[in-house]
Amino acid sequence: MFLKMAVILGIAAATGVARADVALLLEEPFGTFGGMNPTGHASIYLSRVCAASPVSLRPCEVGEQGVIISRYHRVGGYDWLAIPLIPYLYAVDEAGQVPSRVNAEQVASLRDEYRRQHLEQFVPDGPDGSVPKGDWIQLAGAAYDRTIYIFEIATTKEQDDELVRLFNTRPNKNHFNLVFHNCADFSRQLIDFYYPKSVHRNFIADVGIMTPKEAAKCLVGYAKRHPELRFSSFALAQVPGTLPRSAAVRGVLESLVKSKRYVLPLTSLAALQPYVGGGLAFAWVGSGRFNPRRMTEDSDPKVPPETLAEEFEWNRVAPAADIPVDGADLR
Repeated sequence: MFLKMAVILGIAAATGVARADVALLLEEPFGTFGGMNPTGHASIYLSRVCAASPVSLRPCEVGEQGVIISRYHRVGGYDWLAIPLIPYLYAVDEAGQVPSRVNAEQVASLRDEYRRQHLEQFVPDGPDGSVPKGDWIQLAGAAYDRTIYIFEIATTKEQDDELVRLFNTRPNKNHFNLVFHNCADFSRQLIDFYYPKSVHRNFIADVGIMTPKEAAKCLVGYAKRHPELRFSSFALAQVPGTLPRSAAVRGVLESLVKSKRYVLPLTSLAALQPYVGGGLAFAWVGSGRFNPRRMTEDSDPKVPPETLAEEFEWNRVAPAADIPVDGADLR
């Protein structure tokens, strides 16, 4: 059974002592687009950085829980937006407001209420005053739509302060591109700011396209080589309810290999082009070596959101050395 709400990463523990961390959120695909492109979504959590607004950052004050930053397509013309942790996951301001079960109507209502209170300047009403359509729904309530896997390493105050300065001074203009400037590229660049060359593209399994799964795999591998970064990871289950369950996150060639609609044409192409066949075989074998879904098997589904900060701070779930990258099957 999946963990219901294990979410707050590396923030103030019961003693009130704060840590600094950067975490990659590997988010499962959902819906029609997720079925066609099951690579999922990537976002970044910063425990010591908070949102002065959705488009500006500041250092957190004592007791604040950090921010989620990601690249989006067609949201106010911006390249990135920053949302506080609990609203990003649940579209409410406080952990005590998180519902235990939801349906589609409840999720839509929670998101629109949060939009009207906090995001209307960036996501205004439709022409007739209705709820606008578009990708803005990804800014609030992510845990209603999908299961999320979190991979965390330590940072320093100096690194965080420099990131805030950089993001607040450089242009924030949308240049989203699904192939070369997607959400995983943004996450790669942000993690590489902290630890250069820690995350990179896979030119075989993903044909050079940066994917959320590859970003997570790289980060785990980097953490195994740098135990001083205090790596930890856990899974945040999709909130129970009537919404369809999210699907397994996959790489580019893995998506093709495991999709029934592509089996016949790919088999024919592989027979004619050995290089294609080799790449597909690599994707098939490699996909089982990094499967984050197994991380949820031992999760406790009853952890209340009010105690999650302390739960995560004192219970580091999965050391990097225990997560294979190039060998054992994680399925």
